[in-house]
Amino acid sequence: MRKARYLAPWHGRNTPATNDLEDSEAGALGQLKGKPAIYHCVSRVVNRDFVLQKEEKEHFVDLMKTYEAFCDLRILTFCVMSNHFHILIEVPSPPDDGTESWSDEDLLDHLGRLYSQRQTNKIRWELEHFRSQKNHEAAESLRGKYFARMWDISAYMKVLKQRFTQWFNKKHGRRGYLWEDRFKSVLVEDGHAARTMAAYIDLNPVRAGMVIDPKDYRWCGYAEAVAGSTSAREGLRLVLFEKLRTHMDDQKAASTLPSWREVVRRYRMILFADGQSSDRNRSRNRKGFTQKRVRSVLSNGGRLSEAEILHCRVRYFLDGLVVGSKDFVESSFQLSREHFSPSRRSGARKLGKVQSSLFTMRDLRIKPISMRQDS
Repeated sequence: MRKARYLAPWHGRNTPATNDLEDSEAGALGQLKGKPAIYHCVSRVVNRDFVLQKEEKEHFVDLMKTYEAFCDLRILTFCVMSNHFHILIEVPSPPDDGTESWSDEDLLDHLGRLYSQRQTNKIRWELEHFRSQKNHEAAESLRGKYFARMWDISAYMKVLKQRFTQWFNKKHGRRGYLWEDRFKSVLVEDGHAARTMAAYIDLNPVRAGMVIDPKDYRWCGYAEAVAGSTSAREGLRLVLFEKLRTHMDDQKAASTLPSWREVVRRYRMILFADGQSSDRNRSRNRKGFTQKRVRSVLSNGGRLSEAEILHCRVRYFLDGLVVGSKDFVESSFQLSREHFSPSRRSGARKLGKVQSSLFTMRDLRIKPISMRQDS
């Protein structure tokens, strides 16, 4: 299966009915349907040029959050580097009723997150005009134009990259493409896989040697959370406790989920788990395995711990298609069988050279783990 992107097969607008599937596929759909889909999305600048400086990063983050609100998604964490970006994002299922529960007024209020009052009033006039003529088909067609951009990772990434390219080209007097290709996406299971992926993303500037602590890198989710951003803190809270939240109502979850102080303590332990044995390292916040140590383990045929791989370039997190527990990857595979050879009977593959409970859908044989900094 040669794809740069992998989208949750149970999560599209045209998800097949259970009775149209084989037993194994129907079982997988039953387990996953209705769950939010979490994606690790990555895109790189053409020629991997280091063109994203302070102003560019600030503007990218502003656009990222603007379209997050408009597309009705949730950014869990992110990192904007000098020539690429990472976003870990949760995409809820489209409404079961096909947006019938959204009144025209609900939609117009939502459009106000992106459009000016003048633009919103124009859309209001069009909807009211169609309704007054009893032309509900035209009204629904107009509504569908905006709903098509919601609850959809592809639509979100497309508009984010396009709008940033337009701004960047105008600012720098250039034309043409800014991003080298379509974005890559890896489908990530909530819980342990999402926590590991979030830490991998927030440690990017550490791997690149830009800072020794990710809290000191302004353009990542962890630093924003430490600085006090409510949305960034909520993102990390969901990363750590999503499974708990999805099994109770919001009121109970609010009283059960831990405070931010506890969230940041636990998440920091994940970020720096490999340095906890050293009091000296703890006090200086300089935790992490050296490149020399990691290369030594790999060259001797050893397997790295999950704490160690967070300080490496891990292709599984970029090209693995799906990352999660064995059951999660197998269920996703059952719903995507048509993309694979008939001879392939199972989907889950262990992460080579890693001591981990995580599995991936793609079996990467050529340098799945390395110390390259552009991760």
